[in-house]
Amino acid sequence: MKQLISLFLKKVPRKYLQLFSHFALKIVAVFYRGDQVECPVCTHHFAKFVPYGRVARANALCPNCLALERHRLMWLYLKEKTDFFTPGKDILHIAPEICFIKRFEVMHGDRYITADLESPLAKVKMDIHEMPFEDNHFDVAFCNHVMEHVADDIQSMKEIYRVLKPGGWAIIQIPIFEPWADTTFEDDSITDPKERERIFGQDDHVRLYGRDYPERLHSAGFEVVEDDYVMTLSEEVVARYALPKDEIIYLCRKK
Repeated sequence: MKQLISLFLKKVPRKYLQLFSHFALKIVAVFYRGDQVECPVCTHHFAKFVPYGRVARANALCPNCLALERHRLMWLYLKEKTDFFTPGKDILHIAPEICFIKRFEVMHGDRYITADLESPLAKVKMDIHEMPFEDNHFDVAFCNHVMEHVADDIQSMKEIYRVLKPGGWAIIQIPIFEPWADTTFEDDSITDPKERERIFGQDDHVRLYGRDYPERLHSAGFEVVEDDYVMTLSEEVVARYALPKDEIIYLCRKK
Protein backbone atom coordinates (compact mmCIF):
# COMPACT_ATOMS: atom_id res chain seq x y z
CA MET A 1 0.00 0.00 0.00
CA LYS A 2 2.78 2.45 0.92
CA GLN A 3 4.64 1.89 -2.36
CA LEU A 4 1.45 2.24 -4.39
CA ILE A 5 0.51 5.53 -2.71
CA SER A 6 4.05 6.89 -3.07
CA LEU A 7 4.04 6.13 -6.82
CA PHE A 8 0.54 7.57 -7.22
CA LEU A 9 1.52 10.88 -5.58
CA LYS A 10 4.62 11.21 -7.75
CA LYS A 11 2.84 10.52 -11.03
CA VAL A 12 -0.59 12.17 -10.69
CA PRO A 13 -0.73 16.00 -10.94
CA ARG A 14 -1.71 17.64 -7.66
CA LYS A 15 -4.83 19.34 -9.03
CA TYR A 16 -6.31 15.97 -10.00
CA LEU A 17 -5.50 14.56 -6.59
CA GLN A 18 -7.33 17.48 -5.01
CA LEU A 19 -10.39 16.99 -7.19
CA PHE A 20 -10.84 13.22 -7.19
CA SER A 21 -8.85 11.44 -4.46
CA HIS A 22 -11.56 11.85 -1.81
CA PHE A 23 -13.95 9.71 -3.89
CA ALA A 24 -11.51 6.79 -3.95
CA LEU A 25 -10.76 7.18 -0.26
CA LYS A 26 -14.43 6.84 0.65
CA ILE A 27 -14.14 3.27 -0.62
CA VAL A 28 -10.81 2.73 1.14
CA ALA A 29 -12.36 3.88 4.43
CA VAL A 30 -14.49 0.72 4.53
CA PHE A 31 -11.35 -1.36 5.01
CA TYR A 32 -10.08 0.84 7.85
CA ARG A 33 -13.12 0.60 10.12
CA GLY A 34 -12.29 0.50 13.81
CA ASP A 35 -11.77 2.65 16.90
CA GLN A 36 -8.02 2.88 17.47
CA VAL A 37 -7.59 6.39 16.02
CA GLU A 38 -9.87 9.40 15.68
CA CYS A 39 -9.83 12.40 13.37
CA PRO A 40 -10.68 15.57 15.35
CA VAL A 41 -11.55 17.41 12.14
CA CYS A 42 -14.40 15.13 11.02
CA THR A 43 -14.75 13.05 14.26
CA HIS A 44 -14.64 9.74 12.37
CA HIS A 45 -12.95 6.70 13.95
CA PHE A 46 -10.73 4.12 12.25
CA ALA A 47 -8.52 1.15 13.03
CA LYS A 48 -5.71 3.32 11.66
CA PHE A 49 -5.22 6.09 9.16
CA VAL A 50 -4.13 5.53 5.55
CA PRO A 51 -0.42 5.72 4.59
CA TYR A 52 0.46 8.91 2.73
CA GLY A 53 3.41 10.81 1.26
CA ARG A 54 5.94 10.51 -1.54
CA VAL A 55 7.88 8.56 1.02
CA ALA A 56 4.72 7.10 2.50
CA ARG A 57 4.17 7.63 6.23
CA ALA A 58 2.10 5.07 8.11
CA ASN A 59 -1.07 6.16 9.91
CA ALA A 60 -1.19 9.56 8.18
CA LEU A 61 -4.30 10.37 6.12
CA CYS A 62 -7.91 10.38 7.32
CA PRO A 63 -9.82 8.53 4.57
CA ASN A 64 -13.01 10.44 5.37
CA CYS A 65 -11.96 14.12 5.27
CA LEU A 66 -8.34 13.83 4.02
CA ALA A 67 -6.81 15.47 7.08
CA LEU A 68 -3.12 14.69 7.54
CA GLU A 69 -1.18 14.70 10.81
CA ARG A 70 -0.44 18.41 10.60
CA HIS A 71 -4.07 19.25 9.79
CA ARG A 72 -5.34 17.34 12.82
CA LEU A 73 -2.81 19.17 14.98
CA MET A 74 -3.78 22.55 13.57
CA TRP A 75 -7.49 21.88 14.18
CA LEU A 76 -6.82 21.09 17.85
CA TYR A 77 -4.55 24.12 18.14
CA LEU A 78 -7.16 26.46 16.65
CA LYS A 79 -9.80 25.15 19.05
CA GLU A 80 -7.69 25.25 22.20
CA LYS A 81 -5.27 28.15 21.69
CA THR A 82 -7.02 30.70 19.45
CA ASP A 83 -10.38 32.41 18.99
CA PHE A 84 -10.68 31.22 15.39
CA PHE A 85 -13.98 29.42 16.02
CA THR A 86 -15.62 32.69 17.10
CA PRO A 87 -17.80 33.91 14.18
CA GLY A 88 -17.35 37.27 12.48
CA LYS A 89 -13.79 37.08 11.21
CA ASP A 90 -12.33 37.80 7.78
CA ILE A 91 -10.23 34.75 6.86
CA LEU A 92 -7.71 34.24 4.05
CA HIS A 93 -6.79 30.63 3.33
CA ILE A 94 -3.95 30.26 0.81
CA ALA A 95 -3.65 26.85 -0.90
CA PRO A 96 -6.71 25.61 1.02
CA GLU A 97 -6.79 22.05 2.33
CA ILE A 98 -9.93 20.13 1.41
CA CYS A 99 -10.42 18.89 4.97
CA PHE A 100 -10.94 22.48 6.17
CA ILE A 101 -12.80 24.27 3.39
CA LYS A 102 -16.44 23.37 4.04
CA ARG A 103 -16.00 23.47 7.81
CA PHE A 104 -14.45 26.94 7.72
CA GLU A 105 -17.15 28.16 5.32
CA VAL A 106 -19.84 27.07 7.76
CA MET A 107 -18.14 29.07 10.52
CA HIS A 108 -17.32 32.25 8.62
CA GLY A 109 -19.51 32.28 5.50
CA ASP A 110 -18.57 34.71 2.73
CA ARG A 111 -15.88 36.22 4.93
CA TYR A 112 -13.83 33.06 4.43
CA ILE A 113 -11.76 33.45 1.23
CA THR A 114 -9.73 30.65 -0.36
CA ALA A 115 -6.99 31.66 -2.79
CA ASP A 116 -4.24 30.03 -4.82
CA LEU A 117 -2.49 30.25 -8.18
CA GLU A 118 -3.29 26.69 -9.32
CA SER A 119 -5.60 24.92 -6.86
CA PRO A 120 -9.00 24.02 -8.34
CA LEU A 121 -10.42 24.29 -4.81
CA ALA A 122 -9.70 28.01 -4.41
CA LYS A 123 -12.28 30.77 -5.01
CA VAL A 124 -9.67 33.37 -5.98
CA LYS A 125 -6.86 32.75 -8.46
CA MET A 126 -3.85 34.80 -7.41
CA ASP A 127 -0.09 35.02 -7.20
CA ILE A 128 0.96 35.13 -3.55
CA HIS A 129 3.80 37.53 -4.46
CA GLU A 130 1.21 40.19 -5.33
CA MET A 131 -2.16 39.45 -3.78
CA PRO A 132 -5.30 41.26 -5.05
CA PHE A 133 -6.48 42.31 -1.58
CA GLU A 134 -6.42 45.68 0.13
CA ASP A 135 -4.17 46.45 3.08
CA ASN A 136 -5.31 45.55 6.60
CA HIS A 137 -8.26 43.43 5.45
CA PHE A 138 -8.05 39.99 7.12
CA ASP A 139 -8.17 38.96 10.77
CA VAL A 140 -6.57 35.57 10.12
CA ALA A 141 -4.50 33.97 7.35
CA PHE A 142 -3.45 30.37 6.79
CA CYS A 143 -0.59 29.42 4.49
CA ASN A 144 0.67 25.89 5.01
CA HIS A 145 3.41 24.18 2.99
CA VAL A 146 3.50 26.92 0.36
CA MET A 147 6.67 28.90 1.04
CA GLU A 148 8.95 26.07 -0.11
CA HIS A 149 7.32 26.34 -3.57
CA VAL A 150 7.41 30.10 -4.25
CA ALA A 151 10.15 32.07 -5.99
CA ASP A 152 10.45 34.75 -3.27
CA ASP A 153 9.29 33.58 0.13
CA ILE A 154 10.13 36.84 1.93
CA GLN A 155 8.01 38.86 -0.51
CA SER A 156 5.19 36.33 -0.07
CA MET A 157 5.42 36.67 3.72
CA LYS A 158 5.33 40.46 3.37
CA GLU A 159 2.16 40.19 1.31
CA ILE A 160 0.47 38.14 4.03
CA TYR A 161 1.61 40.73 6.57
CA ARG A 162 0.25 43.55 4.38
CA VAL A 163 -3.26 42.15 4.03
CA LEU A 164 -3.64 41.31 7.74
CA LYS A 165 -5.27 43.80 10.05
CA PRO A 166 -3.11 45.22 12.87
CA GLY A 167 -3.29 42.59 15.60
CA GLY A 168 -4.27 39.96 13.05
CA TRP A 169 -2.45 36.64 12.97
CA ALA A 170 -1.36 33.95 10.57
CA ILE A 171 -0.20 30.37 10.75
CA ILE A 172 2.52 29.80 8.15
CA GLN A 173 3.86 26.25 8.22
CA ILE A 174 6.68 24.61 6.25
CA PRO A 175 7.96 21.04 5.86
CA ILE A 176 10.99 20.11 7.96
CA PHE A 177 13.45 17.48 6.77
CA GLU A 178 15.92 15.88 9.15
CA PRO A 179 18.71 16.53 9.79
CA TRP A 180 17.47 20.10 10.18
CA ALA A 181 20.23 22.51 9.12
CA ASP A 182 20.81 25.86 10.79
CA THR A 183 20.43 27.84 7.56
CA THR A 184 17.87 27.73 4.76
CA PHE A 185 19.38 26.44 1.51
CA GLU A 186 18.45 27.70 -1.96
CA ASP A 187 20.12 27.11 -5.34
CA ASP A 188 18.31 28.03 -8.56
CA SER A 189 20.98 26.30 -10.65
CA ILE A 190 19.68 22.88 -9.56
CA THR A 191 17.12 22.05 -12.24
CA ASP A 192 17.22 18.26 -12.59
CA PRO A 193 14.01 16.92 -10.99
CA LYS A 194 15.70 13.92 -9.35
CA GLU A 195 18.44 16.11 -7.93
CA ARG A 196 15.90 18.63 -6.67
CA GLU A 197 13.98 15.85 -4.94
CA ARG A 198 17.18 14.56 -3.36
CA ILE A 199 18.25 17.97 -2.06
CA PHE A 200 14.95 19.76 -1.37
CA GLY A 201 12.70 16.82 -0.48
CA GLN A 202 10.47 17.21 -3.56
CA ASP A 203 11.18 18.14 -7.15
CA ASP A 204 8.75 21.08 -6.95
CA HIS A 205 10.43 22.63 -3.89
CA VAL A 206 12.80 25.55 -4.40
CA ARG A 207 14.36 25.73 -0.93
CA LEU A 208 15.12 23.58 2.09
CA TYR A 209 14.27 25.48 5.26
CA GLY A 210 16.63 25.60 8.21
CA ARG A 211 16.30 26.67 11.82
CA ASP A 212 16.49 30.28 10.64
CA TYR A 213 12.89 30.08 9.38
CA PRO A 214 11.52 32.27 12.21
CA GLU A 215 14.08 34.92 11.28
CA ARG A 216 12.70 34.98 7.75
CA LEU A 217 9.21 35.54 9.15
CA HIS A 218 10.57 38.31 11.39
CA SER A 219 12.15 39.99 8.37
CA ALA A 220 8.67 40.28 6.80
CA GLY A 221 7.48 42.21 9.87
CA PHE A 222 5.86 39.48 11.98
CA GLU A 223 6.10 38.88 15.67
CA VAL A 224 6.57 35.10 15.80
CA VAL A 225 5.61 32.59 18.48
CA GLU A 226 7.18 29.16 18.03
CA ASP A 227 4.55 27.07 19.79
CA ASP A 228 5.44 23.50 20.79
CA TYR A 229 1.78 22.81 21.58
CA VAL A 230 1.91 19.15 20.53
CA MET A 231 4.65 18.49 23.10
CA THR A 232 2.30 19.61 25.88
CA LEU A 233 -0.24 16.91 24.98
CA SER A 234 -0.29 13.47 26.56
CA GLU A 235 1.07 10.45 24.71
CA GLU A 236 -2.46 9.05 24.66
CA VAL A 237 -3.85 12.13 22.88
CA VAL A 238 -0.97 12.19 20.38
CA ALA A 239 -1.52 8.50 19.60
CA ARG A 240 -5.32 8.75 19.47
CA TYR A 241 -5.22 11.55 16.87
CA ALA A 242 -1.96 10.37 15.23
CA LEU A 243 -0.32 13.78 15.56
CA PRO A 244 3.19 14.79 14.46
CA LYS A 245 5.22 14.52 17.67
CA ASP A 246 7.67 17.39 17.10
CA GLU A 247 5.79 19.86 14.86
CA ILE A 248 6.29 23.50 15.82
CA ILE A 249 3.38 25.80 15.02
CA TYR A 250 4.51 29.20 13.77
CA LEU A 251 1.98 31.76 14.97
CA CYS A 252 2.75 35.04 13.21
CA ARG A 253 1.15 38.25 14.45
CA LYS A 254 0.99 41.67 12.82
CA LYS A 255 2.09 44.39 15.21
